[in-house]
Amino acid sequence: INGQGLRVGIACARFNEVITKLLLDGALETLARCGVRDSDITVAWVPGSFELPVVAHAFAKSGRCDAVICLGAVIRGETSHYDMVAGQAQGGAGAVSMDTGVPTIFGVLTTENLEQALNRAGGKSGNIGTNAALAAVETASVLAAINTA
Repeated sequence: INGQGLRVGIACARFNEVITKLLLDGALETLARCGVRDSDITVAWVPGSFELPVVAHAFAKSGRCDAVICLGAVIRGETSHYDMVAGQAQGGAGAVSMDTGVPTIFGVLTTENLEQALNRAGGKSGNIGTNAALAAVETASVLAAINTA
């Protein structure tokens, strides 16, 4: 997948940073392998996954991003807070895509425990950050092809 010339914004949650840093590393490595230049990537750290959509929206509306990636980790606890945060992050990212036309990729882990999160952040289940970066490049490329056809 060729990402040369693409400009990508990444909103990354600081909460559960031991996980989100691994997701970010996977996304950055993948974008580089796709040909996206470091200078065409902007990373913004936000407090938690709940705050991802508002920053994703700012990236998308700026006109400086061809794709936006939201990275976070919501790990179930003993309260319903998990459901609210995960739902708002997912719905918000989807709304950004539909409202702006800029692909906004949901790379937020929603797991039952830390072990599951680690497995999906570079462990035995791969890295969701890598998957999100590939989806961002591919979707932005498809939209560019449609818009130039």
